[in-house]
Amino acid sequence: MTGFSGCNGIHKINPKKVAIIFTLLLVTTSVRVLTLQFMSTHLNDPSWFQVGSYAKFDRQARDILDGRQNIFWIDDSTRTDLVQYPPAFPALVAFIYKLSSDASAYSVQLVLWFADLVLSLLLIAGIAFSAFGWRAAVASGFLVALSPLFAMYAAYPSADVPATWFVLGGNWLLLLSWRRKSVRFALIAGLLLGIACWLRVNPLYLCVCWAIALAVLVKATWTLRLKLGAAVMVATVVVIAPIVIRNYLVFPDFTPTGGTIGTNLWEGLGETEFGRQNGFVFGDDKMVERERLKMGWPADKAFDAQWPDGIRRDRERTRESLAFIAQHPIWYMGVMLGRMWGMLKVAGDPVPYCASNGVNVTASKTLPPHWQGGLLAFGVNVLGMMQSVVRYLLLPLVAFGIYAAGRKDLAVTCLLLVTVLYYLVPGTSAHTEIRYVLPMHGLLIVFAGFGVNELIGMVRGKVEF
Repeated sequence: MTGFSGCNGIHKINPKKVAIIFTLLLVTTSVRVLTLQFMSTHLNDPSWFQVGSYAKFDRQARDILDGRQNIFWIDDSTRTDLVQYPPAFPALVAFIYKLSSDASAYSVQLVLWFADLVLSLLLIAGIAFSAFGWRAAVASGFLVALSPLFAMYAAYPSADVPATWFVLGGNWLLLLSWRRKSVRFALIAGLLLGIACWLRVNPLYLCVCWAIALAVLVKATWTLRLKLGAAVMVATVVVIAPIVIRNYLVFPDFTPTGGTIGTNLWEGLGETEFGRQNGFVFGDDKMVERERLKMGWPADKAFDAQWPDGIRRDRERTRESLAFIAQHPIWYMGVMLGRMWGMLKVAGDPVPYCASNGVNVTASKTLPPHWQGGLLAFGVNVLGMMQSVVRYLLLPLVAFGIYAAGRKDLAVTCLLLVTVLYYLVPGTSAHTEIRYVLPMHGLLIVFAGFGVNELIGMVRGKVEF
């Protein structure tokens, strides 16, 4: 991928590649600006934005700024609510509040949106380039530029998008480590994955999968294979160790992951009719009310999913959920398959409980009333129609891209699929939402981009199947 060519020591710009990059940036910016406009008007709408979850981050950020809460350490061992989420995002929110002098979700939204405008595109196209070359990178870039899913969650002030940057960055370094047999790149991949865990706990065990993948897929001596796998594992463990040690020292009931597994398992069972028939419920409010009555807690005293005694209560949810799943394993496998489809479905109506898969931009949704006619509105609607086409073609392109990539380079294909399968299989063992699996969708776009590249090659007669 060279945008310049040498000529007597003088580098000449490749006009074609410059035009492609300019068009890509124009499409990306247009879709993202319009989607930002839509989401900015829906941040107070619980059907579009997790208002309740953000309120917890907002409260912690304000407490940090007012000196009532430490950025990292927890002084009070009864404050089990403070361990529900990793510490990095509340600290980031507090930093944005202080920097912008605007303590609102809108300031966080704008900062994350600007960062993601470049980072998602760069990381996904970079992985595609390192895996499959320039043309696949360009195709992947246009697919992510038109993606309603990435555009929507780029305008979502939550920890999901920042965590996605670090997981995708780790994947890129993992791929480079495999290509170059580099322990240093493996260490950096593990480092980035560890940072992601400071934002979101979801990728915590991905380091094990990456380590095994390097040990199996690298063509080298077993000594080097083990060094590469160990480098990923050690780097991730070192980065997340402070959180684990803090939890061990602060709480009498030690929790390495923050104490939310039981909640997700419980509410995941509450998503199903069979689960509801057996006493499980979906929604924090319903679950909390059930536990309040069970514990005899007064209605006028504070009580939520993680306080008081949140760690023990979450373990009880875990025990009850796992016992029920063990009684109905075949049924639960079907539940997980349904969730997997929900995590993959980016076209049409989203699967219930999986949250929105994004919106196509239209003049009526994204433009002020006095601009909803004329050439600008027509252009916006055309962009939305292109998004719709991409939505419906994406999964067939992914399937073809995985097939074509496996034929071309099976090792690279397997290395990228490790992360996809991590989010798709164990990642759907409990309640999950599509925003939790954005790294998976970034890699699926890489495969779709390669599929587009191969289809173009077939049309031109350069690729045979």
